[in-house]
Amino acid sequence: MRSATLAVPGASLYYEVRGRGPVLLLLPGGGGDAAVYDGFADALAEHYTVVTLDPRGYSRSRLDDPVPVDQRVETQSDDALRLIDHLAPSGEDVYVFGGSSGAIVALDMLARRPERLRRVVAHEPPYAALLPAPERGFFHEVHRVYVAEGLAAASAYFMEGIGGTVKPLPDPAALPPRSAEMMVRLTANFPVFMEHELRQFTSHVPDEAALTTAGDRLVLAAGRDTRGHLPYRPVAELARRLGREVVEFPGGHGGTMECPDEFGKLLIKVLAVN
Repeated sequence: MRSATLAVPGASLYYEVRGRGPVLLLLPGGGGDAAVYDGFADALAEHYTVVTLDPRGYSRSRLDDPVPVDQRVETQSDDALRLIDHLAPSGEDVYVFGGSSGAIVALDMLARRPERLRRVVAHEPPYAALLPAPERGFFHEVHRVYVAEGLAAASAYFMEGIGGTVKPLPDPAALPPRSAEMMVRLTANFPVFMEHELRQFTSHVPDEAALTTAGDRLVLAAGRDTRGHLPYRPVAELARRLGREVVEFPGGHGGTMECPDEFGKLLIKVLAVN
């Protein structure tokens, strides 16, 4: 594995590359970084040039102005498109997997540059705007709890609201060094995510017309364990609107970390479908 940085407008993106073959960009969920996909990145690297990154303002991707600002889907999408243009020649097949907030970014990439992407797998994008009114305000309520009571209370409220479909993060002391270092970074990222990304991303509205046109390049995915819970419902509604099926992956909203071997094997199969 090698790491490098790429200058983009207003920031410097940290990214990691491993493997050979077509480029496969893995986009983390909110507050995540390049290491969250370590559990299956090496297996994917037997088939693809696997690229992972720290989104701007998180972990090792520094903003030119260090004062945190609200994250925008379009900005992170532009960053990711610049990265694949930097790493893969024009005309070369590029694949993208995104989980949670990263799935929203992946879908925006596909809507804006469908000719650049061979296949996009979007796992549980949390489009609250697609939900009925009672559920639409859930993520704003999480933020309200965060402001009033702090991160621990907001996290507990969030976990309860999504039906316990995300496992608690492990104790860094019990992890190998690279994973422990990642946990320290993620802990530092969470307040930024709560204040500057959670509401901004979940209120984003997908470009359904563009996604319908690019439907042959799109796989909408969800965790088997989230069926019937909040994380599943936005992608199920998007699939209904686009006339697509939902492909179920092992585990829940955090299936990439809960059962990485099974998740990675299915992802390889899904990406290989012509």
